[in-house]
Amino acid sequence: MENSELFELAKKSMDKAYVPYSHFHVGAAILTMSGKYYSGCNVENAAYPEGTCAEAGAIAAMVRGGDTQIKDIYIMGKGDMLVTPCGGCRQKIREFATEQTRIHVCNPTQVQKTLTMDELLPLSFGPENLAK
Repeated sequence: MENSELFELAKKSMDKAYVPYSHFHVGAAILTMSGKYYSGCNVENAAYPEGTCAEAGAIAAMVRGGDTQIKDIYIMGKGDMLVTPCGGCRQKIREFATEQTRIHVCNPTQVQKTLTMDELLPLSFGPENLAK
């Protein structure tokens, strides 16, 4: 089930990426369980490890907006190959996801693949693993 508004938001976010070093634009857009949309783009830094992924930016905006549950996330990069979240972003998404959260991997023209959180990061570690 594709959400055209979320797809377009991911595309607009990708176009705003700050990528003077890699020139690899990525955008992300989140639909929360409450129905709100949030987005982010990757932001590079001359000190390479200090950059921020698009997914991390969208999650930060979501938390800032008062939401903590991701229903769907669209991640968009250019080209024909799948631009899936890096390992760190998979864990960041997992923090705010359920097993059924849908991750839509896109290029600028289409959703290339849709995965559940459980498919993207099977046997994952999350908040429920921590003893209370």
